[in-house]
Parts: sequence; C-alpha cells; structure tokens
Amino acid sequence: MSVTDRFDGIKGVISSDSRSRKELIEGILFSLPYLVIFGVFLLYPLVMGGYMSLFDWNAIDPTQSVFIGLENYQQLLNDSDFWNALGNTGYFALLTVPSIVVVALGLALGVNRDIKGKGLLRAIFFSPYILTVSVTAVVWVDLYSTQYGLINHYLGMVMANPPQWLQTRLTAMPAIAMTTVWWLVGFSFVILLSARQSVPDYLYEAAKLDGAGTWRQFRDVTVPQIRHAIFFVVIINIIWAFQVYGQPYVMTSGGPGSTTETLVMYLYEAAFAQRNFGYAAAIGYVLTGILVMVSIANYYLLGGDNE
Repeated sequence: MSVTDRFDGIKGVISSDSRSRKELIEGILFSLPYLVIFGVFLLYPLVMGGYMSLFDWNAIDPTQSVFIGLENYQQLLNDSDFWNALGNTGYFALLTVPSIVVVALGLALGVNRDIKGKGLLRAIFFSPYILTVSVTAVVWVDLYSTQYGLINHYLGMVMANPPQWLQTRLTAMPAIAMTTVWWLVGFSFVILLSARQSVPDYLYEAAKLDGAGTWRQFRDVTVPQIRHAIFFVVIINIIWAFQVYGQPYVMTSGGPGSTTETLVMYLYEAAFAQRNFGYAAAIGYVLTGILVMVSIANYYLLGGDNE
C-alpha cells in the first residue's frame, strides 16, 4: 500500500468520525428539550417523592424533616382507610375499563360499516371527551338527581321507587363509573376505529372465501389485527382509572361514608388536609408500583408477542 493510499484511508476514518460526532451532537440537541422537560416534570418528582416517603416530611422547613426509613410504608399496611380507598379504586377500574373497551370497540366496528351519517355519529361519540371533568360531573349530578333528574324521571314511568343514585352505597360507585364511561369512551373509540380501518380488506375477503361468518371474522381477523390498539386502550384506561379523582370528588365527595373515596383522593387528603407529605408520597409510590405491575401483566397477556 502506497503512502497516498494510507493517507486517504486515515482521512476517510477521520471524516467518518467527524460525521458521527456531528450526528451525535445533532441528536442530543434535538432530544434536549424533551430531556429537560422529562427531568424537571417527571424524573425529579419521581426521585423526590421516593426520598420524601422515607421521612416525616416538614413542608415548611425541609431541613427539619426526620428520617424514619420505611415507617410510612409499614403504616400503610395497617391503615384500613388506605385499603378501603385501594379497594374502591380497584372496583372503579373493574367497572370502567372493560366497559369502555367493549363499548368503544362496538361503536368503532359499527360506524366502520357503510351506513348513512357515520361522520356525524363519529363526532357525536367523540364529543363527550372534549368536556372537562368538572362539567361532566356537574351535568351527571343533575341527570342523577332524585328531584329533577331526567334518568329518574323516565325510570319513574316503569319503577315505583327509582334508585337514589349518588346517595346509596350500592349505586354510588356504579353511577360514577357510568359517567366515566360516557365521558372517556370517545378517546378509545377513535383509537380502535383507526386500528380497524388499517386492517386490509383482502383479509376479510379471504375469510369469506373460507366460509367465515361475522363472528369468526371478528375473532380470527379483527381482534388479532388490532390487538396492539386494544392493548394500548386497556393500559391507558387502567392508568386513568387508578388516577380517578375529579368525578368522585365533585359528584359524591367520597361518600356515602367513604364508599367512593379513591386512592388519589386519600393521597390528596393525607398531603393537603393532614399535612403528612411523607405518608402521601408513600401512597403515591404504592400507586405507581401497582400501575407498573398491572401494565406488565397486561403486556404479557395482550401484547407479549410484539416483534
């Protein structure tokens, strides 16, 4: 190899290294805004919350906080109010998540057909999602009213004693769940409709040639093809369900008794009513752990074979 060839080789390596370094710097600069936002609003609160949960935290003068180790977590194990709030939250999730997924999937498959006015129907199904939680809750409190609510007005035509929706332990949480399904189903509906429209028509034509009926097409073509969208919808609704706060706060204030007090409501009460910030941070960490475990379980149940 001549001296000129060696020089060209070294020059090529240097040029390649310079290009790689430039691409690395450009990548960091493009990612920097996200990394800053992630660090300030997600990573720092997450680390700080874990730190606070190990202290009897003094919010006025943090330097006076007392390190107590895992006592806040030990207290949680013996706190009946915490277990009640956790049970209420799990009950709310069981009522809302399957309902939202089934209703959203049914609506998505329904308006995907060639029917008149499907554009208007799509707008109607999605429109509740644009409302705020306070507006949604106030509207449904009026609808559930035993004095002037439309629901009991029509139920009174066929029932002697319509339920007092938000005043009894039996119906309060289902009433809040029904409100939440009506409010949030639009988001899942749009996701599943988009997924269904991405399924190639030739798969259904091939299934028809094999003699598959409507149910078998749904089971063997639709569900496998949109399972990733279903997985996403299930996960996002579980996260929303375990973070529920606004609906029970506005509609029942956690009552009757503490029947509808959720985990986030209890966390808020511990932090801002009892001023026990370390204990509230421990509740938050337990909530985060539950969501991570549920997400992992759902990943393996619904999307574990993702490439």
